[in-house]
Parts: sequence; structure tokens; C-alpha cells
Amino acid sequence: MIFDSLLGMFSVDMGIDLGTCNTLVCLKGEGIVLNEPSVVAVRRGTNQVLRGGTAVGQVAKEMLGRTPGSISAIRPLKGGVIADFDITEAMLGYFIRKVHKRSRLVRPRVVIAVPSGITAVEKRAVYNSAERAGARRVYLVEEPMAAGIGSGLPIGEATASMIVDIGGGTTEVAIMSLADIAVVESIRVAGDEMDASIISYMRRKFDLMIGWQTAEAIKIELGAAGDADTDGARVVRGRDVVGGLPRQCEVTGVQIREALEEPISAIVACVGRTLESAEPELAADLVENGIHLAGGCALLRGLSDVIAERTGLTVRVVDDPLSCVARGTSVYLDNLAAWKDTMESDADDF
Repeated sequence: MIFDSLLGMFSVDMGIDLGTCNTLVCLKGEGIVLNEPSVVAVRRGTNQVLRGGTAVGQVAKEMLGRTPGSISAIRPLKGGVIADFDITEAMLGYFIRKVHKRSRLVRPRVVIAVPSGITAVEKRAVYNSAERAGARRVYLVEEPMAAGIGSGLPIGEATASMIVDIGGGTTEVAIMSLADIAVVESIRVAGDEMDASIISYMRRKFDLMIGWQTAEAIKIELGAAGDADTDGARVVRGRDVVGGLPRQCEVTGVQIREALEEPISAIVACVGRTLESAEPELAADLVENGIHLAGGCALLRGLSDVIAERTGLTVRVVDDPLSCVARGTSVYLDNLAAWKDTMESDADDF
């Protein structure tokens, strides 16, 4: 451990929020230095990344839904876990090299946030991908713990802190106390499921096929829950299901709220189940401490009000909810010596 710490003086150690939609990298003392879509463009039928291995992130995302038959734009993580091992390794390697810039001779130590509900096999896949991508040492931390730390919650104290982290692939709901997770539930219903619901609604209601990027844009502009303001509308372009030709139509905020009812209900139900599983003293703490929302979908209009109505607790959106998990991994980096016993740092741990 002493030798590893000495090596750390000569490497650029980093924390990574390996998300289904976006990957964020945080450096000690520098904050977020990379925020790119988790997308890779490859030659179809191979794992060969285009443009000399640089068609990763934003460059690759712009290709989604627009590639010719010889190219595939792939999101290698599904539901918060690795769906394509080789492509994930290529993506991680690109991001690590981009941040590390080969300015140091020693490979970096890496802290990676992973969903709390993933299996030992899935954890091993993350570990092996990061190691083969260039990490000297890999530490895995559960996303709700990283989100709580990155949000500044007092998770080390003898009081309950509750985080609801709604990302792209998973929703993580956890109650933490004394630097550990007391109750947690993870469901694979989050931003991607909301996008899928919008795509399904547009096809069912308007006979219009739209792509994932269009659905995401609609969610950001018009998405809402509960009684939130839904007066907006926008023109949506896609392909007619019946005729097969390009077409456009207008969709309203009221309609998109209807489209999102099912995934939002699933998230709210998950919050309720987690609270029902809490010990009485932890539940009592939450009456005062409330619930904190993190992740990109925490910004969905009206969601905090819906959860507050369901639970009777105060619900707050944390500062910069999109980056709190990555910030939490950075705090772990700053406290590796103190936290190493609570983190999985070897493939044999799982």
C-alpha cells in the first residue's frame, strides 16, 4: 500500500462515473475534466473503432441513427452495466488516455461508480475492462454512496441520509448512515426507459417513428410529472409508420406527461418500497433530513413534488445533480487510505 501510494505521486489518478448515457471523469484537485456520451462508433461486424480509435463520445453520438450500413454507433452499457465488453474497454481506454495524456509514466489508479444492484459477474466485467484499458489499480464504489458523498450529505454520521439517483440506465434509491448503505434498491427504470416510453407513445398516438436522440430532446424540453407546468409544445419530425415517408407533427407537454406516467410511477414506487424497508430510527431521521434527488432525471419538472406527495417528506434536488456521482468518486480518491477497506479493489473480491 505504501508503494502504491508512492506510485500515486507520479500518476494522474481519476474517478469515473461510468454511466449508460454519459461518462464523467474527475481528477483530484481539478474536478470534472471530461463529460462525454457513452457511445462508440465501430465498423459493423467488428470491434474496430473508427477514425483511428477516436470515434468515441460526442463524435460517436452525433452518428446515432445516421450511420450507413458499414458503421454502427453503439452504446456499450445497458441498464447501467456492460453489454459489450470489448467496446466498453475501447471506450474506457480512450477516455483514460485522453485525460492521462501519457504525461506520467505510471498508470493511474481509478475509482469507478457502479450500480448497487449489479451482479458479481458484472462487477468483474467493469473491473477487467478498466484494468485492460490502462488502470493500474481499480476500486469500485456503489453509485448511491458516491452520489451521497458528491452531494455533501453527512453519510459518515449516525443519522440517515437518503439519495435517489436517477441516471440513464438505473434508478438507485438508498438510505445511508455511518458511512455505509443501510437500505438500497436498484431498478433498471430511468432516463432510457423514459425515452423508450416517448418513442412508444409517438408511434401509438401519432403513427410516427422517432429516434432516441429526438425522444431525449422531447423529454428535456417537455418532460414533466404530476401537476408541473405542461403548457409547451414542439414540432416533432420522424418517419410515418403507415406510409414510410418523412413527416412531422406537433406534440404537447400534456401528452408527454402522459407518455412518462409509467416509468415515473415505477420510480416513485421504488422510493416508497425503500422507505418501508427502513428501520424506525432511520425513518425518523428522514422526517427531518428529507430525500435528495440526483442524476440527470432529477431535473424533470414536477418529479420532486410527486415524490414529496407520495412520501410526505421534504424532497430537494442536489446541486449539479448530473455530476454528483463523479464528484463523489473524486472524494474517494482523496480518501483512499481511509476508505480502501470498504471498497472492492481486486477481482477476487467478487
